[in-house]
Amino acid sequence: MFTSLRQARSLARAAHTGQRRFLSLHEYQSVQLLNSYGIPTPKSIPAKSPEEAFNVAKNFGTNELVIKAQVLAGGRGKGKFDNGFQGGVHVVNNPEQAKDYASKMIGSKLITKQTGAAGRVCNAVMLAERRDPAHEYYVAILNDRVTQGPVLVTSNQGGMNIEEVAAKDPNAIITTPIDSEKGVDPAVAVELAKKLGFKGEAVQREAADIFVSLYKLFKAKDATQIEINPMAETTDGHVLCMDAKLGFDDNAEFRQKDIFTLRDISQEEPSEVEAQKANLNFIKLDGSIGCLVNGAGLAMATMDVLSLHGGNPANFLDVGGGATPETVKKAFEILLSDPKVKSIFINIFGGIMRCDYIAEGVIKATKELGLEIPLVVRLKGTKEAEAKEMIRESGLKIIPFDSLDEAAAKAVQLAHP
Repeated sequence: MFTSLRQARSLARAAHTGQRRFLSLHEYQSVQLLNSYGIPTPKSIPAKSPEEAFNVAKNFGTNELVIKAQVLAGGRGKGKFDNGFQGGVHVVNNPEQAKDYASKMIGSKLITKQTGAAGRVCNAVMLAERRDPAHEYYVAILNDRVTQGPVLVTSNQGGMNIEEVAAKDPNAIITTPIDSEKGVDPAVAVELAKKLGFKGEAVQREAADIFVSLYKLFKAKDATQIEINPMAETTDGHVLCMDAKLGFDDNAEFRQKDIFTLRDISQEEPSEVEAQKANLNFIKLDGSIGCLVNGAGLAMATMDVLSLHGGNPANFLDVGGGATPETVKKAFEILLSDPKVKSIFINIFGGIMRCDYIAEGVIKATKELGLEIPLVVRLKGTKEAEAKEMIRESGLKIIPFDSLDEAAAKAVQLAHP
């Protein structure tokens, strides 16, 4: 169960999981979407400049506020900005303080455990009313491979890393299968609220209504996950979703255009965004060997062989079965944009893909881009002989191999002269 949860969460957060990532929204966007389905949250308003933050705080109606940096990463509260400012979440007591904090957040990069050393730029903050929780819960809806349908995952130990809770006390996690057509049964939802420990009939009904509405949102918007951590029973006797992480299936973009217009590419790796425009499956990594492969399985095997010989791949790049010489050239441009790349390894198995197309693209890219980085090529399969002849006749410094093992070893050696 929790293997599925971890996979869904990592995919939805736009971590380095693939060029076709599951769309993630900023917290303020998620709050707005929750509210549109009648799901209660603390009152929250975004601001995209220090002046706007000042005006939002001034007109909020209360001085008991929290300001949160809007960055697509977890651990914001413990993060640090590249300008030295500590923490992406702060208590705010007046409009001047809101403006001051916003000026230190907006336009700077927040570095957390999830962003890596590069961090992610903060283009907005969210100001939210402070509501005091009496108890915090965890709630998530996702698709589960075991039950082959949606499930409602809950725990009365919210506000913390749910994987750690599952590891220490598996019984603290309650998994409730959902009928994909009928949704969450209100009676089952009330019983679940009682089991979790919500106190009083009115509060239990509020919690149950949230469970029901979360699944309506999940289904209507083609979500891959909805994670509320924490969902709080407040000291004044209400139930609120205090924080939300929502992810959506890219395959549903054609019918969820309102959701996908919210995509913030400033939170994504620029080379991955560029690759997506060219229909290339690309993930940037931290190594020094640029890889160009066709097929995800072959790409993973190639990365494993490079690692076996002591090398580190700089990327995952699958050109797919429909690549043309033009897309191969574009792939080279993306590889060469990474200053860490010291050698390039092309490993193609020509099934649907024709090796001569790859060779044509490689030759064109090498000539037009003035390639100076060592290039190792292994081509097997459809039009293999023609491709090898094209490379020989080109007169370019392209190092051909038939053996995968030998080719990988050479690419590693050239990356570490």
